[in-house]
Amino acid sequence: MELSPINMYRTFATLWSFLVMGANDAAYGALIPYLETYYHLSYTIVSLIFLSPLVGYTLAAFFNQRIHTAFGQRGIALMGPGCHLLAYIVNCIHPPYPVLVISFVFAGFGNGVEDGAWNAWIGTWPMRTSSWGFFMDSMGECAWYYFYYIMVGCAAIELVTCTVCFWQATGADFRAKTAAEQNKGGLKDALLTMPSARVTWLCSLFLLGYVGVEVALGGWIVTFMIQIRHGAAFASGMVATGFWLGITVGRFILGFVTPPHRREDGYLTFGLVLWLVPQFYASAVAVSLQGFFLGPLFPGAVVMVTKLLPRHLHVSSIGFAAAFGGSGAAILPFAVGALAQAKGVQVLQPFIIGLSGAIFLAWIGLPRVSKAHRTE
Repeated sequence: MELSPINMYRTFATLWSFLVMGANDAAYGALIPYLETYYHLSYTIVSLIFLSPLVGYTLAAFFNQRIHTAFGQRGIALMGPGCHLLAYIVNCIHPPYPVLVISFVFAGFGNGVEDGAWNAWIGTWPMRTSSWGFFMDSMGECAWYYFYYIMVGCAAIELVTCTVCFWQATGADFRAKTAAEQNKGGLKDALLTMPSARVTWLCSLFLLGYVGVEVALGGWIVTFMIQIRHGAAFASGMVATGFWLGITVGRFILGFVTPPHRREDGYLTFGLVLWLVPQFYASAVAVSLQGFFLGPLFPGAVVMVTKLLPRHLHVSSIGFAAAFGGSGAAILPFAVGALAQAKGVQVLQPFIIGLSGAIFLAWIGLPRVSKAHRTE
């Protein structure tokens, strides 16, 4: 990618989008206790806020390439932030719970199209933020929907900055830049033609599990710390802040020094501490360190796709994998809520450990980079 002024501006715009996407995901966990009380909900019903974005993520996974072809990155810059803004405005008026669930479908579509598009464009810069979790945890007696007043402002900034920065990136511009590569295949080849299909599907499953671990743990840890570790509400909320902060710091410090399966060693070690050591402060430290080792897994997977697949499949494969993986933020946290309703929230950590094992299996199923046949 050429280091030009316009690309610098676009990089800033995409980073702001990742911040909004991260805030969207990080808020779920802090919202759960508030929504349970406000709407008088069970664990299963409140978990629908995790499940409903699945519709949006699924649509994004299949339409990302078509949106690029028809409208270019300008289309992503309008659709993604526009869906965020719509969802957050609806949430601000604290509607009946079924309407709230529907609003998160739009939030999921916004996250899905942007996650796929911006990861394919900028490479390895997906971000999550801890500051929003801190804001939710320190709201005191404020109503839960006050948070979305802030999110409306952030989504409005996102809409303006992305639209301005990517206005010239039209569908015609995208088609012109990829004209020489269009006959080489697209999403169909990435999903159905070997060996590309193997890489795309394994990375998609890896990201599905990764995002599921991230959002399930970040989403349910507050309730876990209150109910199982008997912590105070504020202290338990700060544990979630520590988790998201660990993810952020881990991405900056660990970077790409070691492959993802090496980072899972540390992640699984502290996952066992959280599960087996029934002490509040030990669990709090373990959660932060889980985030530290978990954070770099997403960019590591994106880099792996770029190394294993030819360039003309990067947009299709990364876009699909990122959006498909984003559905893990819906399915797996909902599964935790359903299990918690039946067995108690103590199911969280064994569920996370088992899911981590599945992620490891997906990773080792990928071809070795040194043996990959890559054509440009």
